[in-house]
Amino acid sequence: MPSKVYQDYKDELERYEFQMGPERGRLAMTLDLLTGAMVMVGQHGVYCQSARHPGKPAMDIQVIMRQIEDAKELVAGVFEELRRPKQP
Repeated sequence: MPSKVYQDYKDELERYEFQMGPERGRLAMTLDLLTGAMVMVGQHGVYCQSARHPGKPAMDIQVIMRQIEDAKELVAGVFEELRRPKQP
């Protein structure tokens, strides 16, 4: 039985998998979800300002954003590896 994520994003996931294949499609969907999370955290950061550094998000928001950015970079790295021709 597929997990809830496959049901929640069924249409989008099917579109990506059709366009790119199952593995790349799932990675693309992952990037979309991470981008959506970044947007939501970024919006939250506008309202949760650092007391020590006005104009900057609170430290926990900064840490979350950095981790999401790092996760996106790792997924993008997998895409790059998949693009490279396989060497015997």
